[in-house]
Amino acid sequence: MEVIRVVTGLLDENCYILKIDNNCLVVDPGDDYSKINKEIGDSKLLGVLITHSHFDHIGALRNFLTKKSIKIFKNSNVEDNKDYSIGDFKFRVYKTPGHSSDSISFHFIEDKCMFVGDFIFKESIGRCDLPTGSLEEMNNSIEKLLKLDDDITLYTGHYDTTTLGYERTNNPYLN
Repeated sequence: MEVIRVVTGLLDENCYILKIDNNCLVVDPGDDYSKINKEIGDSKLLGVLITHSHFDHIGALRNFLTKKSIKIFKNSNVEDNKDYSIGDFKFRVYKTPGHSSDSISFHFIEDKCMFVGDFIFKESIGRCDLPTGSLEEMNNSIEKLLKLDDDITLYTGHYDTTTLGYERTNNPYLN
């Protein structure tokens, strides 16, 4: 699976385009539809994955809602620790509240990668002081994450990509 990062909006949100052959998924369509659409190119868009509903992560979502053939994966229509597939894309959803009550992470097990939105950042975690945020829920979500393998690449909603192993050692919130 090819992963393309598209940085969008005033808050430099990381939108990701996932491609297998000529099909793709979009994770967190930030604030610049034309920039995202350019990276999609001629690929067939199968779905949009939303890690949480903060404005910087869903700014271009309305542009994708007009396409009837795509599926939207968000907190309200997925189950925790359940596997999903669309086309050749296979992933597990984990509900990971803390930064927001609707935060979820998408784990592509075969590709050893996870799209975590603002749940985890390199050497940090997402803010818990925003509406619907909760430090207690964040700690519960971190416990769930720590049960997974160190070699998982974490694609964050802002800043740099990291790995769970690196975070286990270097992130003060995870140890």
